[in-house]
Amino acid sequence: MSIVMPCLNETLSLGHCIAVAQEALRILKDRHGLSGEVVIADNGSTDGSQNLARKLGARVVDVPSPGYGAALRGGFAGAHGRFLVMGDSDGSYDFNDAVPMIEALMGGADICMGSRFKGGIAAGAMPWKNRYIGNPVLTGILNILFRAKIDDAHCGLRALTRDAFERLRLTGSGMEFASEMVIKASLLDLRFAEVPVTLSPDLRDRAPHLRPWRDGWRHLRYLFMLSPIWSFIVPAALIGPIALTILAFSGAEWIGLTSPGGFFGNYWTIIAGAGLTLAHLSVLMGLTSQFYGVQSGYRVPGRNTSVLAPYLSLEAMLIGGGLMVLTGIAILAAITAYWSALGFHAISSVFPAVAGTCLITIGVQNMLGGFLLAVVCGNDAELLKHAPAAQDASSDADRSKSGRARAA
Repeated sequence: MSIVMPCLNETLSLGHCIAVAQEALRILKDRHGLSGEVVIADNGSTDGSQNLARKLGARVVDVPSPGYGAALRGGFAGAHGRFLVMGDSDGSYDFNDAVPMIEALMGGADICMGSRFKGGIAAGAMPWKNRYIGNPVLTGILNILFRAKIDDAHCGLRALTRDAFERLRLTGSGMEFASEMVIKASLLDLRFAEVPVTLSPDLRDRAPHLRPWRDGWRHLRYLFMLSPIWSFIVPAALIGPIALTILAFSGAEWIGLTSPGGFFGNYWTIIAGAGLTLAHLSVLMGLTSQFYGVQSGYRVPGRNTSVLAPYLSLEAMLIGGGLMVLTGIAILAAITAYWSALGFHAISSVFPAVAGTCLITIGVQNMLGGFLLAVVCGNDAELLKHAPAAQDASSDADRSKSGRARAA
């Protein structure tokens, strides 16, 4: 196993952290016969942290790319262990708490999270806005969006298997790395475990690297970037039906099915047309995000993939979009002819013009969206040609859920 600590000028606390980590390694060796190492992922320290770490028996991995996440990714990549532990090098975490984490991994979990709220937070160890606002809010949003069902999504002490690390394909360079790990693990339906850990005031004589508002926003934006259902599909599902309803009433009035002068006049019709095009664009954005996640390996194809597969191809989207564009042009041409016959006087209803314009706009979006999806799917016109694997992926997910229940 490898205990990995990101480090940037931590000479005051590094010795204590390495000593506690080595104690945890001795416990695991005595109990389970595991060999281990302490890895310091140095992010460009200038205070001699590297020499101190080597002197105390740790192995130093130099990570030139700046950032908390970049340091941990570099440290994990350079570690030798089959089990990986991450924890800060500021003295705030007790690495002895990693012992039950490793035991959870040995019991079948893929990732073991620490929970500071269950283990205990010492006075002065966490600012009140982080403890009572930032952490609960961000953890709550993460649990709602990704159904992770964890207590402390931003605990800095956690463990994962080498296989889980490789499957996650983590890319975050900053503090959002902590959220990225949980989100992608949830998307892949990896098996979670959670154990209590303690948090103590850090041993440094300077402000922490964490910037609550900046890093909180980085976490929040990452949550929504990796949640296309909530970011794109849900807004489209809300706006689209409302827009279609308004257009239906407007169209019924235009063709004489209802009496003129109803509630939904020209202004409502124009707004509904804009809403419908935005809803269609939002659906395309959601599909693009979903396909990118599947293509990148951190998202499992959904159960509906095999149903959509025959209808989602570049050719289908081009043909569908082209037909909509031609229909829209025909409608606008007919309106122009009718308008000309009236001597270009004002027409009472804007519905035909809005309908024609929407068809052209949505048709063009559909065609361009088809090319975008093809690029995201590896420049392949068959956007879901791997759809038959979706059922297998669902079965794997079901087995993983069963494993998670057994671990719990």
